[in-house]
Amino acid sequence: MSTHRRAVEQIRQSYAEIPGDAAPRLAKSTSNLFRFRDGGKTAKLSARDLDEVISVDPDTMTAEVQGMTTYEHLVDATLPYGLMPYVVPQLKTITLGGAVTGLGIESTSFRDGLPHESVEELEILTGDGRVVVARDDNEHRELFRAFPNSYGTLGYALRIRIKLRKVQPYVHLTHVKFTDAAKCMLAMQEICDSMVYDGDPVDFVDGVFFEPGEMYLTLGRFADRAPYISDYTGMRIYYQSIRQRSRDWLTVRDYLWRWDTDWFWCSRAFGVQQPVVRSLMPRRWMRSDVYRRLVALDRKHGVTARVDRWRGLPVSESVIQDVETPVERGAEFLEFFHEKVGMTPVWMCPLRASSRWPIYPLEPGKLYVNFGFWGMVPLPRGQFDGYYNRLIERAVHDLDGHKSLYSTSFYAREQFWQLYNGDAYWPVKREYDPNGRLLDLYEKCVRGR
Repeated sequence: MSTHRRAVEQIRQSYAEIPGDAAPRLAKSTSNLFRFRDGGKTAKLSARDLDEVISVDPDTMTAEVQGMTTYEHLVDATLPYGLMPYVVPQLKTITLGGAVTGLGIESTSFRDGLPHESVEELEILTGDGRVVVARDDNEHRELFRAFPNSYGTLGYALRIRIKLRKVQPYVHLTHVKFTDAAKCMLAMQEICDSMVYDGDPVDFVDGVFFEPGEMYLTLGRFADRAPYISDYTGMRIYYQSIRQRSRDWLTVRDYLWRWDTDWFWCSRAFGVQQPVVRSLMPRRWMRSDVYRRLVALDRKHGVTARVDRWRGLPVSESVIQDVETPVERGAEFLEFFHEKVGMTPVWMCPLRASSRWPIYPLEPGKLYVNFGFWGMVPLPRGQFDGYYNRLIERAVHDLDGHKSLYSTSFYAREQFWQLYNGDAYWPVKREYDPNGRLLDLYEKCVRGR
């Protein structure tokens, strides 16, 4: 903790030295955001000394973690104790602070909600330069409740105390095929409500939509032993295995990172799923953060766009989003998405919030389904960039859903503050950032400043 206190003092002083006309930005080695910024005067705020696991307490089943610590490092610290965070977002380099001030999700979210719901305490550098400790039961409760989905516009998480749960060494997977989206959504609701399938307990639920007549729910349960263990960190590809086998076994660590090796299925854009390319590529490069850097380089230099023009292909739009709808509207969303966008596969992950978090207002106790889709879609003749993303925003709103703000958004200001509860956000913003040193949520997440 003494090392942590020195790091806190360093970042507090650095923040105070930033010129008043420059927007502070955390200097991070990796990012899982897809809001690429253009222009604007900014000042980088180093967070390199805030990326450690401070302690793991197996008795209280909690961990003290610095805000820039990745889930990969946290999981490596907790698994030797037979513990893991309640919700572990699916990519290794997502940070604790990022998952709390943004939103994370994974296959335990049907039971345990989003990552911030297992946080007990937040140490925050606020917009006005203070360092405060916020909990659900102290004088900074409103900041604690508004911090999720604030994306660094209220302050930065310096330290997080997070609850942990017990695990077993292995996860047994069952892939259940459906040919009808409505029946798939109904089964998801029943399984998430009962937490049982075919007489066995269910600890994990997610799924993949491949096409209208082929989708799968993947149901996982902890196990003390396994008859075999699959490895999807080399030549074999996890998402393809879902269509090839009905049952599987993974170590708990490999299960938590099953999507990271191929960035779900997005590694195919780099040729990594071609056997020859895959055999030559070092395993240490088959990671989501490597692919993310490649995307950033491509955007910076416009390589793909130039190649597409040379080949006479239509201009494509980046459609990278996570959205959720109530489970009873999930089949409608899949029908819309397949007809109007057509990208496959689509990730499906159920979630249920245990209480109300004001800036991302999910109805407590209600089951939603997160749909994740990431790729490029050719634009129809006469349409311009943003066409598909605007279609998706309207559809999600019409289906009583929500959209994560880690990627591009096009909402009008008034609609945005209705959807993301400006009435709750602005009193907290004025209390902890009265001079507007940090961008507000609309300026950062929609206007991309």
